[in-house]
Amino acid sequence: MKNEFTLTIYSEDQIRLISKLSSMFLRKQIQILSLNMSICEIDNMYRHTIVVNATLDQIINLTAQIEKIIEVYKCYYHINEEIVFMQTALFKVPTVLFMTNGDTELMLRENNFKIAEIQKEYTILQATGTDDEIVCLTEKLKPFGLIEFVASSRIALEKSNKGFCTEM
Repeated sequence: MKNEFTLTIYSEDQIRLISKLSSMFLRKQIQILSLNMSICEIDNMYRHTIVVNATLDQIINLTAQIEKIIEVYKCYYHINEEIVFMQTALFKVPTVLFMTNGDTELMLRENNFKIAEIQKEYTILQATGTDDEIVCLTEKLKPFGLIEFVASSRIALEKSNKGFCTEM
């Protein structure tokens, strides 16, 4: 049975690794749902967070193959219950909405929106949440005249007190 897994990969190179990973996922016909690359707590090292839908056997096999790549120091996999994960989203809505609709202010407060930018024609709102929360916020904003929307890829940390640094 397929489940959602989050892979965390520590590497020193990001360009060549992305090419190798994409061909590996393509061969195994595993679709990438989210991909994030960033610096991490270790100097000159990158953290890759990849969300996929796969079976446990596929993930165990994939993790072992990823760790064989020269640029990779370590690869972990987790189910959603083992990690804390978030996304950030930006929503563009008409500015006139704030002047004509009294419910708008209440909706912003209830959903912890931050105002990122205000222009005469539009206002950009920022929100942080899980994948499902971002989808829910998008649906709530559609009736208010949502102009544009974008969400970041997932970022995640293990719930345990260990980390890659403690293993080195």
